[in-house]
Amino acid sequence: MTNTAPLRPPTWKCYLNLCKSNVVIEMIFTAVVGMLLAVPALPPIDTMIYANIGIALAAASAAAINHFVDSDIDKKLNPHRPIPMGYLTPKQVMTFAIVIGVIAMVVLMVKVNQLTALLTFLSLFGYAVVYTKYLKRMSPQNIVIGGAFGATPPLLGWCAITGEIHPYALLLVLIIFVWTPPHFWPLAIARQDKYQKIYEDFRIPMLPVTNGVDHTLLQILLYSVLLLIVTLLPYLTGMSGLIYLATVVPLGLGFIYYALLMMRHKDKKTAMATFWYSIVYITILFAALLIDHYFRFTL
Repeated sequence: MTNTAPLRPPTWKCYLNLCKSNVVIEMIFTAVVGMLLAVPALPPIDTMIYANIGIALAAASAAAINHFVDSDIDKKLNPHRPIPMGYLTPKQVMTFAIVIGVIAMVVLMVKVNQLTALLTFLSLFGYAVVYTKYLKRMSPQNIVIGGAFGATPPLLGWCAITGEIHPYALLLVLIIFVWTPPHFWPLAIARQDKYQKIYEDFRIPMLPVTNGVDHTLLQILLYSVLLLIVTLLPYLTGMSGLIYLATVVPLGLGFIYYALLMMRHKDKKTAMATFWYSIVYITILFAALLIDHYFRFTL
């Protein structure tokens, strides 16, 4: 009989899998935008490099801790991950998370500044411990709460360059914070069966499961309207100009359109289309902020 057991991947790939590299890349993108928006000219390249290394390692550390904390869930629902597959032990995963987390803090403290190191640590601890271990398992509004910790990369990038917390940086955090629920909830609706099982087995509440799809769809619509309003603030406060405004208004109306489309069709295909649109949305929005910063056009 032929042995069909999957081959063990190289150890380095197992550790890379812990880091959730796609999420880290997204976070670094918004952090870089924060860095570039912080000053009129290009920031010091060496500071940008060290800051991105520190922020990326901290994000990877948080992701690895997430694997460790959620290993009980992964055994049933994500059995392909390194811990359930037996490729890495929980001790190895936690050791890896601590090591790269410490390296991140040292790099930020020594090569960037203490404020960035402190804010990065608070974000790491808030997401990996406070949110993943406790808040996620307490309330169906967990993604709203967790969004506060996941929205900080632009602030970290800004602080890395200026060494201060600027209101414009907080505005970038607010945009990501408001964007997070209507970004995640369509995915939760599309995967409602999975989250129903998570709730039944582990009592982790997700809004479509605990409050129903119709309630979640209404929340997505309300957040998409709020997002359109919030994203006007960079223009209204003088942070950005007409290039940004001309980009963000149709983007926001598009998000509202998808929210209404979900309320009409209520199917997984539309939910996933909305989820993917939300990723395109935030990418174009931050790119527009950057383009507007260097090619400002006002009336």
